[in-house]
Order: sequence, then C-alpha cells, then structure tokens
Amino acid sequence: MMIIGSHVIVYSRDAEADRAFFADVLGQPHVDAGGGWLIFKAPPAELAVHPSDGPCGNELYFVCDDLEATMRELQTIGVDFSHDVSEERWGRLTRLRLPGGGEVGMYEPHHPLAIEL
Repeated sequence: MMIIGSHVIVYSRDAEADRAFFADVLGQPHVDAGGGWLIFKAPPAELAVHPSDGPCGNELYFVCDDLEATMRELQTIGVDFSHDVSEERWGRLTRLRLPGGGEVGMYEPHHPLAIEL
C-alpha cells in the first residue's frame, strides 16, 4: 500500500495561537516545517464516512476513554469547553474551543475502536 499516513488540516482565524494551543496546552508532539509552521503528530486515528444531503466537509474529534476526567484535566490548564456533554448513540460528546475561534470535538466512544486493530 502506498498510503503511509494522513494529514488533517484545521483552518483558523489565528493559526499561530492555535498552533501554540496544540503544542503548549495539549502537549502534542510536532516538527517545525519552517518559519514556525508546526506540523503535529496526531494521536492514533480513525476515519468514518458519514452520509450528507447538505454541504460536505470534515471534522476533527479527539477520542478519550474517560470524558469527564479528561475535561477536568484540560480545564486545569485553561481549556474552555463550548458545549456541555451530550449523550449520543455512539458516545459521550463535547467540544473544546481553540484560541483562533474554531472548535474541536472530543468524545468517549460506546463503539469498538478501529485504532485498537
């Protein structure tokens, strides 16, 4: 197989602040591709294709095994959550704010994880 990885893009109104958030607050390992353009190592990932009758797009979700504990830990270092936890058929979901104005989802799944394959 020629595919060796995937690359997720997060669009931001303040890319520098969001890069610092991923590096300094979330502690994601990274490399500098030049001029402060950070490329982050993502945690193990899964990809799901959902049907849509409306606009198509992409979303980023972090997966955790204990949503409340992860939220408490992130709140102690200043992470702001924009949504209360909701119970979905597939897991427990919230969203966290990025400094650049965007949001990233985070959930505790009820389903088996492909990242464990």
